Order: sequence, then structure tokens, then C-alpha cells
Amino acid sequence: MSDFSKSLSVSASGLQAQAQRLRHLSENISNADTPGYRRKTVAFETAFGMGDAVSTVETGRVHLDRKTDLERIYDPQHPLADETGHYDGSNVNLLIELSDAREAQRSYEANLKMFEQARKMSAGLMDLLRR
Repeated sequence: MSDFSKSLSVSASGLQAQAQRLRHLSENISNADTPGYRRKTVAFETAFGMGDAVSTVETGRVHLDRKTDLERIYDPQHPLADETGHYDGSNVNLLIELSDAREAQRSYEANLKMFEQARKMSAGLMDLLRR
């Protein structure tokens, strides 16, 4: 496998991983007001390829955040309210989700730029070899 192919493979795996991370972040943001919703988190893992040992990035399993307690909301009129007038909200912190989304977006853009550069360099090399 050529170095350009390795670069393309690593960048493509980074694009896929960040895209999945953005999907989970957008689900968290859209469910911030859903009672009982627990935010989803996903970890990145390094996967080692066969042969030339190309390492790529993959997303691990999706986990629900059970470390952070659900917000207790006082609203006696809410249909889910208990005898004290409270119900469980979500544990989504919009500030954290938006910060993570911005980081994932920038990482996605950086991987896309690397993919484009490797593709252009590979195409330029192929043109040189044809001459």
C-alpha cells in the first residue's frame, strides 16, 4: 500500500469517526428537553490494519452517560411529575454539547483537508509517472 493510500485511508476513517460523533452530539442537543434522556457518548479507538499495519480511527460503542445525574425539574403540572411535583429531565448540558460539536466539526474539516491534499498529491504523482 502506498503512502498516499495510507494517508487517504487514515483521513477517511477520521472523517467517518467525526461524522458519527457529530450525529450523536446532534441527537443529544435535539433531546436536551426530553424527560429522562441520557446523553450519548462515543469513544475513538485505533484499529490496526493488516499487511502494512495502517492504523485508522474507529468509533467504539455508544454509551449512555450514567455518571451525570438527571436534572430534577419542579413542575407540578407536568404529567410525569411525582407527588412532590418533580420529574427527571435530561443530563444534557448544551454548552458542553455545542463545544464538543465545534471540536468535532473542526476535526472533520481538518481530516477533509488532509484527504484532499493527499488525493491531489497522488494525482500529481500519477501525472508525473505517465510522462
